[in-house]
Amino acid sequence: MRLGVLDIGSNTVHLLVANVHAGGRPTATTSQRTVLRLMRYLEPDGSISREGVTGLVDAVAQARETAAAEGVDELLATATSAVRDATNGEAVIARIEAALGQPLQVLGGETEARYTFLAVRRWFGWSAGQILLFDIGGGSLELAGGADELPDLAESVPLGAGRMTVQFLPDDPPNDFEIEALRRHAASVLDPVAARFAGLPRPDHVVGSSKAIRSLAKLAGYPVPGWSGIERMVLPRRELKAWIPRLARIPAATRQELPGITPDRTFQIVAGAVVLHAAMKALDVEELEVSPWALREGVLLRYIESLDRSVSP
Repeated sequence: MRLGVLDIGSNTVHLLVANVHAGGRPTATTSQRTVLRLMRYLEPDGSISREGVTGLVDAVAQARETAAAEGVDELLATATSAVRDATNGEAVIARIEAALGQPLQVLGGETEARYTFLAVRRWFGWSAGQILLFDIGGGSLELAGGADELPDLAESVPLGAGRMTVQFLPDDPPNDFEIEALRRHAASVLDPVAARFAGLPRPDHVVGSSKAIRSLAKLAGYPVPGWSGIERMVLPRRELKAWIPRLARIPAATRQELPGITPDRTFQIVAGAVVLHAAMKALDVEELEVSPWALREGVLLRYIESLDRSVSP
């Protein structure tokens, strides 16, 4: 069957269409992305502005049309932190569901981390052992760790790249004082989280799965010897730290000229780099591997599992 996953995030509305069957690996056929950067549309009271809601509804309607044109049998629509945390979230969800013509699943931060961890586990396989996951979105940072398909510990903190850009890096390019304020804030938020993750066994693999991390790996990382492409990239903490002041000196409009920095990431890549470095330092991680699978694939995999159960004798 053909399945669609619509991921309504803080930065983009992303539709992934894939062919799936019980017991099989999903095969992606179509990927459609609309860049919104919803954090730009947050009002002082924490609500999404009328302009932001209109852009969101238009993007969702376009994704629904694409899904229909692609012959999608079922569309799984999810929303993450931007919609989840908005003070007018209920009204926004109602508008989205009207545009979709179906219910919207609003994922909590821990659930988001668990779906993403499932995708990473399936990509790396059982032989990968203990995995520690980092996933940075526009509104939140998810962390998860464990040796099974479901993590032993999963947490979400409001340190997303878009959110931190709006709160701490209003200038373009940001100055040293703003960067330092963000670094201190991230460290203080992560300190109790790191203490809880310290109780887990030392990871065999540390993995980053978000688009922001893939972009930073292309910029500051290196490919695994013998492999090619971003799917087998490694991002060292030392190189990431070295790139932060260089990125911060460059205006957002110019950053897309750098390797790996796409136009939809130019405004928030500095905040993403600062937060990721702070998280790696807090959890005593020297480098991480990049996974091409993340939340959308996790949603697909969970659905395929439900197919498996429905056909079991």
